[in-house]
Amino acid sequence: MTTRTLISPAQLGRPRGKVVYWIVFAVVIAVFTLVFLGPLYWMATGGLKTTQEFVQTPPTAFPKSLHPENYSHAWHVMDLSHLLFNTLWYAFGALAFQLVFDVAAAYSLSRLRPVFGKLILGMMLATLMIPATVLVVPQYLTVLDVPIFQRNLLNSPWVIWLPSVTNAFNIFLLKRFFDSIPGELLDAAAMDGASRLRTLWSVVLPISRPILGVVSIFAVVGVWKDFLWPMLTLPDPGKQTLNVGIYSLASGVPENWLVAALGIASLPTLLIFLLFQRNIMGGLTAGGLKG
Repeated sequence: MTTRTLISPAQLGRPRGKVVYWIVFAVVIAVFTLVFLGPLYWMATGGLKTTQEFVQTPPTAFPKSLHPENYSHAWHVMDLSHLLFNTLWYAFGALAFQLVFDVAAAYSLSRLRPVFGKLILGMMLATLMIPATVLVVPQYLTVLDVPIFQRNLLNSPWVIWLPSVTNAFNIFLLKRFFDSIPGELLDAAAMDGASRLRTLWSVVLPISRPILGVVSIFAVVGVWKDFLWPMLTLPDPGKQTLNVGIYSLASGVPENWLVAALGIASLPTLLIFLLFQRNIMGGLTAGGLKG
């Protein structure tokens, strides 16, 4: 079977074909690099400029003089340490709930095989087709007056944790991984007298570390980058997340300090990606044990 490409091997073997190929390749790489890294470069350098240089037209490609103190001013004036603590509290709380409930749901669908399990999974995946903004109003009305409990969850961590508990995409990733675990391994655990819960804890979870790492990263980043939902449900300035807090204080600080604050807010997620990019790709493509 032959693979068809835009440039045939014969054309690529010619000197002219090689030149055209590498020119097109270099242009595409340069364009994509500019599109993705351009805003990050502008944010990083904008936080090092003076206010006058930042707002001048046309903008400068590189600061005429470096002012790293802008970052320290933004950190203290906008109280980013408090906002950072709030965001970490919400993110890791959501992570804990997702690991407990999503792992339980995925394991049930994969190994316990409940009645209408495929239908339930299909309905979960169908929710991925619904735009997140469509769910904002019903979710807000729900947390405003939680049914049965009659509680108002605004300005509490639960307003962030509860909507993020069940993530259809994470459940699908976990179920696919659990499906790839050899059944003989679980049967051996059952023959040794291990219960379903003990098998999950002692056998399944230890070999599921790659996919659990991916789900953990997605959970933390999902809460970290969210803006609309925390802005609606956390009006108290003392309980806001990093993104919402910076937005609330944007009108009272110089523009270069604001950009410096945005750079500080973006740094943790960038570091997570740079440090765990291999784990992310490896977890998404990992299977169970090879027999």
